[in-house]
Amino acid sequence: MPADIPLVGSLAELEELIREDRDLYLRYSKGYDSDREGGSMDTESGLELPGLSVNPLCPEPWWTRPWTDWLARQLCQYKQLHEKNPDRFAWVLRGEATGRGPDCEPLMANVEPVARIDESVLDEAERTYHARFDAGQGPE
Repeated sequence: MPADIPLVGSLAELEELIREDRDLYLRYSKGYDSDREGGSMDTESGLELPGLSVNPLCPEPWWTRPWTDWLARQLCQYKQLHEKNPDRFAWVLRGEATGRGPDCEPLMANVEPVARIDESVLDEAERTYHARFDAGQGPE
């Protein structure tokens, strides 16, 4: 990661960042330096994707709950990538949309790192997520 990239220290800070720029995305990886050479890989098919797999950080227009809830859910959705491989961390980026991946996630090219998310924010997101959502409940 470039040295001048700010560190986000709370969900409230992340929300403020997203309210200022609604075209920001979340990625779990080894960082910008290792990602800037290519796209993500679809491990099931073995195909290289035309961009990096990301999650949107700005809530969809239909989202009527607090933005903090959305952010907590987005941060928790792929948190296991960090837990399985501590070299991966959460960071915020902007870029050009190039399509959708096999899980319908946005794919981004020409990315620019915006911030790194402190590990304490992941813990805060997990507490928020479990307190406010019926985590793990699928359709009946």
